[in-house]
Amino acid sequence: MGRLLAIDVVLAVAALGLWYLIFAAYNRRRGAVALRWVEAACAGKGRILDCQWLSSSRLFARLQFPSRSFENAHVTMRFRPRAMPLNWFLSCWHKQKETLTFEADLGGSPRFHLEIMRHRWCAHSRGSTLRRRRDEREWEIYEPGPVMLTTRTHWKEDPAAELNALMAVRHQEVLQVRFRPESPQFSATIKLDTLDDPHAAASFLSTLRELAAGASAHRQ
Repeated sequence: MGRLLAIDVVLAVAALGLWYLIFAAYNRRRGAVALRWVEAACAGKGRILDCQWLSSSRLFARLQFPSRSFENAHVTMRFRPRAMPLNWFLSCWHKQKETLTFEADLGGSPRFHLEIMRHRWCAHSRGSTLRRRRDEREWEIYEPGPVMLTTRTHWKEDPAAELNALMAVRHQEVLQVRFRPESPQFSATIKLDTLDDPHAAASFLSTLRELAAGASAHRQ
């Protein structure tokens, strides 16, 4: 009995080890492809200095740009934790996306904290009762404009950096944008698969430059 249990444990460990090696290698291949997407997006405007894996699902890469728009720039790519079965299952259950986060310091320190998150909400009717009432009640749909929440006690009439950021993010697949005085002063997160499209990748980098330029104008 004890011998059979020991064999089962060894087989389970071997299976988990094989699983880890296979899917860690898969994530590394995904990382190599993603790095090529980043290189294509930065073509002629920046380059990758080096990269390293922080874990089996997180890849870190340092970037360099010729202009002073971005300093100490780097990206962190987060893949699904495929090498860890339980974590992968939870990731799929929560429908977590693979993302790329760009972080950098700007030419000067922003004098404000700003965080923009792009969310979508949806609702649907449920139950036969509501379906029977479809003809009795019509849904009214509204498309609101940008909504800004601030902790400032005194609001400016011309918040250029904030509005520029809102307008730029509105037309991109950007999930989150953050400005702050501390390093890294600027960060932006996007769905990783978005960079698969060369046009979308180049557009994302242009958006980052627009956001940085808006913050620079705000400091002046």
